[in-house]
Amino acid sequence: MNEAVVIELAQQTLYTILILSAPMLGIGLLVGLIVSIFQATTQIQEATLAFIPKIIAIFAAVVIFSPWLLSVILNFTTKLFNNMSNYIQ
Repeated sequence: MNEAVVIELAQQTLYTILILSAPMLGIGLLVGLIVSIFQATTQIQEATLAFIPKIIAIFAAVVIFSPWLLSVILNFTTKLFNNMSNYIQ
């Protein structure tokens, strides 16, 4: 296993992690922004107010995106196991 194969495998792994985490991070960011705008307009300065909507939104995103997340993970794992003989050499 040479350096190019290791770098390519690490690159594919990081790309897969980024793709898998992007929907949840984006929804968490959007909900946090909406709650922050709500807090600024109503002048409510409670720091814990943003946590519950974020938790609920991220949980809902995981439930909604779970079939897609599972297919991405399965495709990556299948490709990894199919190419295992190339990685061992």
